[in-house]
Amino acid sequence: MTTLNAPQGVTLTAPSRPGFDRILTPEALAFVARLHRAFEPRRQELLAARKARTARLDAGERPDFLAETQSVRDGQWTIAPLPKALERRRVEITGPVDRKMIINALNSGADSYMADFEDANTPNWDNQIAGQINLFDAIRRTIRLEQNGKSYELGDTVATLQVRPRGWHLDEKHMLVDGQRVSGSLFDFGLFFFHNARELLARGAGPYFYLPKMESHLEARLWNDVFVLAQQELGLPQGSIRATVLIETILAAFEMDEILYELREHSAGLNAGRWDYIFSAIKKFKVDRNFCLADRSQITMTVPFMRAYALLLLKTCHKRGAPAIGGMSALIPIKNDPEKNAKAMEGIRMDKRRDATDGYDGGWVAHPGLVQVAMEEFVAVLGDRPNQIGKTRDDVSVAASDLLDFRPESPITEAGLRNNINVGIHYLGAWLAGSGAVPIHNLMEDAATAEISRSQVWQWIQSPKGVLDDGRKVTAEMVRSLIPEELARVKATGAQGQFDKAAQIFEQMATSETFTDFLTLPLYEELS
Repeated sequence: MTTLNAPQGVTLTAPSRPGFDRILTPEALAFVARLHRAFEPRRQELLAARKARTARLDAGERPDFLAETQSVRDGQWTIAPLPKALERRRVEITGPVDRKMIINALNSGADSYMADFEDANTPNWDNQIAGQINLFDAIRRTIRLEQNGKSYELGDTVATLQVRPRGWHLDEKHMLVDGQRVSGSLFDFGLFFFHNARELLARGAGPYFYLPKMESHLEARLWNDVFVLAQQELGLPQGSIRATVLIETILAAFEMDEILYELREHSAGLNAGRWDYIFSAIKKFKVDRNFCLADRSQITMTVPFMRAYALLLLKTCHKRGAPAIGGMSALIPIKNDPEKNAKAMEGIRMDKRRDATDGYDGGWVAHPGLVQVAMEEFVAVLGDRPNQIGKTRDDVSVAASDLLDFRPESPITEAGLRNNINVGIHYLGAWLAGSGAVPIHNLMEDAATAEISRSQVWQWIQSPKGVLDDGRKVTAEMVRSLIPEELARVKATGAQGQFDKAAQIFEQMATSETFTDFLTLPLYEELS
């Protein structure tokens, strides 16, 4: 173990690799420690508030728009004017922070690239610090890679960089401050901001972020206070930081105005984080005997609760002068099968065409090969305009009941059950081996889609409505009997991963009496 000349009260419990000292400097660690000491008590209070809210939902409470913030929703306010670098975001590419991905994403022709320390990344120590090194080099345009006889470097024009730190619920176990683990959010944000904020501003951009997994405007307020202190500590103008919030929990959907309001000096809009949103709905209503969603493949952006959420997000953003960014289509290019590839490309086109026509200012893709297809659909609607924030969608009216209209409930099929088991095992095995973004069955899967897989299986077991279309009730025994078959299928693909351990973990999570809030919480303890 090493302390790398850590400042007073700071302990690092992980080995140092060559080059890590570029990031883990005493000054940077002291900055993260300053954030921790200032904000850790509030983080813990907010995490406790999440648990209390979950208990009330389990007891039958239904979410609604907050009476105490009606004045915010009715108020005539907007977010601060956008910086030039964030006015045009028609296509955003996302992916993990490995060196090759960063170079390819920045070169992809997308308007921006969200470098992901969260759902597309396994947060082992090497990934977290190597990712910081890679972004440090990319910002200064010194990033290079020689791999398999190929050379990778940045072109003349690159996408605008945005960074997603981990959510409030995750710790960084390898850094202790006064004997206490630091927040993964503050660790990722703090190191990146300390090393790169001034450099980004000098290059005409700025420290831009995506904020995940929030469940309330009070969690957004905490982020805003972090930003204020961080800018003060480095002597940067307030508002230098800009952040887009992923609305990927069903509770946050009821507080979108309030979230924008809390961050209004630092806001860059909202994003429709669709996969985590579906998982959140399952998690929050997991014991409601009247709630049961159909096969994952049936829960598209056009089903009632997803359509209501997408339109409300769009209307809310544009009313406040904020960008509305559409979510991820998980489809990816399919090599060596032109027919399947054509179908996948058409799926991408339809997804982005719907977003653009509705009024969204941009959308996400997970692969450089999809940037052009997505861009064509947004350009067809926007033309030369950088965005369509002026499209206010005053025709949209969404009630609480619309956000809670959870259809379809059927079909639930054996094929859908098997797919959830297969994807869950495959993804968990790859995650344990260090890969957080994994192509499975011609879709790009990350932690969000794995969460849907295991939570659906758990809920089908628990719910009286968890009945297959052939009349069989989904049971723990049925799931246990299918796991060895799906484990064998995963292994037969030749994929690399810790699949036997993954199958054990999936079985435990899917069939236990109690529901684990995030699969990444217990899995993180397995990582070095």
